[in-house]
Amino acid sequence: MELKLKELAQELGCELEGNGEVEIRAIAGLREAGEGDLTFVANPRYLKYVEETRASAIILSPSDPPLSKPTLRTDNPYLAFARALEIFYPVSRPAPGVHPSAVLEEGVELGQEVSIGALTFVGRGAHIGDRSILFPQVFVGAGSQIGEDSILYPQVTVREGVRIGNRVIVHSGAVIGSDGFGYAKDGQGRYRKIPQVGGVMIEDEVEIGANVTIDRATLGDTRIGRGTKIDNLVQIAHNVQIGEDTIIISQVGIAGSTRVGNRVILAGQAGVVDHVQIGDDCIVGSQSGVAGDLEAGSVVLGSPAIPQHLFKRMAVSLPRVPEMLKSLRNLERRVQSLEEASGGRP
Repeated sequence: MELKLKELAQELGCELEGNGEVEIRAIAGLREAGEGDLTFVANPRYLKYVEETRASAIILSPSDPPLSKPTLRTDNPYLAFARALEIFYPVSRPAPGVHPSAVLEEGVELGQEVSIGALTFVGRGAHIGDRSILFPQVFVGAGSQIGEDSILYPQVTVREGVRIGNRVIVHSGAVIGSDGFGYAKDGQGRYRKIPQVGGVMIEDEVEIGANVTIDRATLGDTRIGRGTKIDNLVQIAHNVQIGEDTIIISQVGIAGSTRVGNRVILAGQAGVVDHVQIGDDCIVGSQSGVAGDLEAGSVVLGSPAIPQHLFKRMAVSLPRVPEMLKSLRNLERRVQSLEEASGGRP
């Protein structure tokens, strides 16, 4: 694909500076870009490389310094970069239809232009919405519903009774609707399985990474709110409620019946105990352990998680602890010597 820069500026809603007749053939990183490439700067720390780039054009913010090469100006260069990628690298869609090796049980409903790949199984009474794609070796259990324009990549498992909305993306190896981890101890100290008879509701425009596990509810639904993005290798337990536009980064674990608000960020390897509430707009730092409720807007770090400003003070103080202990012992010895010299008199 080739586009003149002026055409691309119009598509992206950017202000053009310089020669709009430049031909753009690809999108590339700042350091890797060459002739015919469009690149971008979203972080000011990379502005020092701008004059060195061999790209034919660059996306910058209005506050960035002027350049000698053609420039697209926008308040959100990163978003413009994402839109440019969509233009130059559209998603390749398989042809609509059902592969001969796929198995569709009785009562399956398929919308228009649905694609069902090889060795995929769709259980009794399931519904697949218009233009949705099930790549090879996907499993969809009985009675599950998948909305329009959704994509399930190879080896995704959607257990029975799961509801998935429109424009949802689920990456390979994810399991949605596995049994929640629920057991009751009997009088002999043995664990008896509690039937997990609830479901999972994945709302519109959610993206679920590879090898994510989302457990079905004991009763009711485990719910993932609209627009939430879940990275690879995340575990979400039964009856968890996740709000809208929340980001959950790799290796996070969320225990049962926890409620996470809207626009929350859970950074990598964070852990959240069961039955707590995390308010809207909270940020939980990497490897933090949330052991209690968090008010809206909280920013926490550490395990157990504490306010960011307190964690940073403790982190700065920690390297000084050995020297402080040494000083404390010296003071203790001096006090002891003074007490002995005074015969214990005050």
